Amino acid sequence: MARLRYYDTGTRAVIPAPKATPHAEFLRTGRIDRRRHWMAEQRRYLTHEEVAEQTGRKLSAAGETTHKRINAFHSSIQFPKMVFHRTLPNSPHLGYCHVTAAKTHLERSHDVTWAFYFANFFSDLGDETHFFDRIQRGYSRMYFAVAIEPGGDEGQMVINRNVRGNGLIFRTQDPKIALKNVLMLGARDDALRKIIRSL
Repeated sequence: MARLRYYDTGTRAVIPAPKATPHAEFLRTGRIDRRRHWMAEQRRYLTHEEVAEQTGRKLSAAGETTHKRINAFHSSIQFPKMVFHRTLPNSPHLGYCHVTAAKTHLERSHDVTWAFYFANFFSDLGDETHFFDRIQRGYSRMYFAVAIEPGGDEGQMVINRNVRGNGLIFRTQDPKIALKNVLMLGARDDALRKIIRSL
């Protein structure tokens, strides 16, 4: 697959418009204005590292905001702040952000550790080698939570595929549904879950 090229669309230098047409200015003053650059503006292409940096800043800012909104719901539902992002290697304009992780008791299961993410694309979850399969760029975003467990390497977490077959707890495009699902996972008692369900 050919590498994508990105260009900067937001930092164009503003060239002041001439007060009069060039020929009228010449007839009036006898001078030709040489200060204006006569060449058309050229696109400044960005490197993949610059695009990944911009995408990372946007994802991190959105992750911080998401964490604040989750923790602002109720004082008894508080999640640790674990915001970090990753961009896809061949498409640095696409990425995902880890927001928080916690432990909860799922139905017909023991306690499960889970992590909440969002991405600026929609896809299916694949295997360990290709985490995202069939990326669909037409959709704006995806919110999802996966069950995790300690992996073989030190401190590394991997998807617990024993939970619901693929480790996926929920996946949605709607931020309100995602917030509701995360709050349901974090609610400690049935009374609070009942309130969250009614929202």
